[in-house]
Amino acid sequence: MKPKLFFFCLLYSFSGISQTDLTGNFPPPEKLQEIRAVATEEPIKIDGKLDEPDWQRAPLIKDFFRKEPRQGGHYKYKTEVRILYDDKNLYIGAFCKDSLGLKGIRVQDLRRDFLWGENDIFGIALDPQNLKQYAVAFQTTPYGNQRDFQNFNGNVVDNGWNTLWSVRTHRTEEGFFAEFAIPFKSLRYDTPSQSDSLSWGLTFVRYARREVEQSVFPPIPQSFTPYRMTYAAQLKGLQLPPPSANIRLQPYTLMQYDENQFGEEKNNNTNFKIGGDVKWAVNPRTVVDLTINTDFAQAEVDRAVNNLERFNIFFPEQRQFFLENSGIWAGGLQQDIRPFFSRRIGLQGSFNAAPAPIDVGLRYTQRDEKKALAGMYIHQGATDQSPGASFGVLRYLKNYGRENNIGIMLTHRMDEASSELDLMGKNNSTLSIDGLIRPTSQWSISYILSASRDYESNQNGYSGRFFTGINSNDFYLGWVTGIISENYNPEMGFVIQKNVLWHNPGGYYIWRPKNIKWIRRWDPGMFVSYYQDADNPSNFQQASLYIFPVYVFFQDGSFVEYAITPTWQNINFDFAPLGLSIQQDDYYYARHLIRFNSDLSKKYSINGRFGWGRFYDGKRLTTNVGLRFAPIPHLAFTADYEFNDLKNIGIESQDLQTHLVTLGLRMAANPRLQLSVFYQYNSFDDSARWNLRGSWEFKPLSFVYLVFNENALQDLDQSNRSVISKVSYIRQF
Repeated sequence: MKPKLFFFCLLYSFSGISQTDLTGNFPPPEKLQEIRAVATEEPIKIDGKLDEPDWQRAPLIKDFFRKEPRQGGHYKYKTEVRILYDDKNLYIGAFCKDSLGLKGIRVQDLRRDFLWGENDIFGIALDPQNLKQYAVAFQTTPYGNQRDFQNFNGNVVDNGWNTLWSVRTHRTEEGFFAEFAIPFKSLRYDTPSQSDSLSWGLTFVRYARREVEQSVFPPIPQSFTPYRMTYAAQLKGLQLPPPSANIRLQPYTLMQYDENQFGEEKNNNTNFKIGGDVKWAVNPRTVVDLTINTDFAQAEVDRAVNNLERFNIFFPEQRQFFLENSGIWAGGLQQDIRPFFSRRIGLQGSFNAAPAPIDVGLRYTQRDEKKALAGMYIHQGATDQSPGASFGVLRYLKNYGRENNIGIMLTHRMDEASSELDLMGKNNSTLSIDGLIRPTSQWSISYILSASRDYESNQNGYSGRFFTGINSNDFYLGWVTGIISENYNPEMGFVIQKNVLWHNPGGYYIWRPKNIKWIRRWDPGMFVSYYQDADNPSNFQQASLYIFPVYVFFQDGSFVEYAITPTWQNINFDFAPLGLSIQQDDYYYARHLIRFNSDLSKKYSINGRFGWGRFYDGKRLTTNVGLRFAPIPHLAFTADYEFNDLKNIGIESQDLQTHLVTLGLRMAANPRLQLSVFYQYNSFDDSARWNLRGSWEFKPLSFVYLVFNENALQDLDQSNRSVISKVSYIRQF
């Protein structure tokens, strides 16, 4: 970035502090808006109709603020909200107006924890302790499917957080009603000595997908999420019950049949398993979680990936126990350096992805307005291929200023000795310091420094990452510098590569044309990536320019991009992507990319990605096409296809074609009774996999699951199949 441009952006960001109107990136108000809740006089039936007289007594909240497609001004989709409470629940009633009524509804499917951007949504974010850096959110669609999550610092979303609450909706020709009941037992809060001083942070969000209109209450700038709680209104008037012990038990029972085949050999076995989780809210600030004989049969399976790059592939965590509160761990916001990455737990080894049993786990979380303290211990059981192991992580985070924090984290992994496997016990630790600084609401600085110690090899390593950036309504500018030493070895973590020093500056301009109605925003820009050896920075590894002059979002939510990526490579190590050995040499090539999607909220939608150009000493054509057909929210079919055509690649000038086919089907009688089917075939290793999962939520967060899995390597005549039935039940005291 040029010095003059950097100075201008810095000056611009600080000058925004003095703005008092609601244009641009206005700062949080000095005096926050206040709204009031009203006590009920009769029972509230959660049916989505809001026909009890109490709803008419509650103050009406309707002064929403438009965030998208343009900030401020008139918005088309009006929203009215009222708030009630009794001695057990907080009730939120909303009416989301829509002139097209039933015909205007956009909902793609009825799954829980649905994706933002595909559906009409109404949601609430609560900060019951007024921490300003933390919120819990509850969202629904016109069909009543639920999404709940935690949010940290207005950015990090923890979708694995699930709690007990209920919502019902009612669709009409004028719009849809949504009626929420959130038990006070499901929230963490303090009860002040004087009820008049009780105040909760609260925001509302309405997303009308048909025209991509997003409105919020109270006003929040366009470049921030609706969960930026420094802008939150203050909810007054609640007369709260004392916080209860809030113990939640979730036992499960499971029956699993496994069949493994290799050639003519076939074996099978049947296992019965019981276990469960316990959650104890010791007080409003402190929660203890215990898991015994943990099982993740219902977790989504990973999708196959054909990796043609030099970097490690990051597979996100899918297991709920590890997803919950995951945003509190150091490095959780990015995928370059993670000293703690829970995907390393429950595997038989670094190079063996077969599952290993988790015998017991304990997690402790304490959070208030000044600090957070968290710890977790997991014991992994031994298998025929791997020894038992203990995993521990300890985290302390200190908040200061309006939205700043600094933290420290320690991890330790101990693999036990095993005479059967002829293995000695080994230990590995990391110590990390990280933090977030926000000089203004739009300017962010984050950093992490981490050191590892491998006791068996007697090696120490280090890593670090620094980011600074400004995110305004008109542009984004950012800079990342990171380093990972050759000996940095987080046995409980993840890194993109070892022995690397990299720099990644870049940004884009945001143009919202007022006179071109069909374009919502155009974001042309460029990012630079430059990689060197960490132990000898004069040794160049790789560099690229990602230049995207066309990056256009249309008013209906469709999108198109054209990018060109000039790339310089220094291959000085053994490198064979997909088995194609690359000659050690210097390379330059440029690749082109076209990416697009139609309106993903319609019954039919399509997305595609086409890349072409040189690739090392040959050529590469990559085509990705995805189709989605959702005639009604109860039925959705997806089909995705990836084709790689590589020609004259590597030492032997080889040609290679790969086909990766992915099919999906989701059926739902309602948001609580669903069936999903997933199939994938990869021609590269002639592998195929099936996953069928039926679920019935017979009570809130209590499920019956039926699961079928099959993985097959067809050229080796090898396969494994499993049929699983599982029942989990939640009881909250």
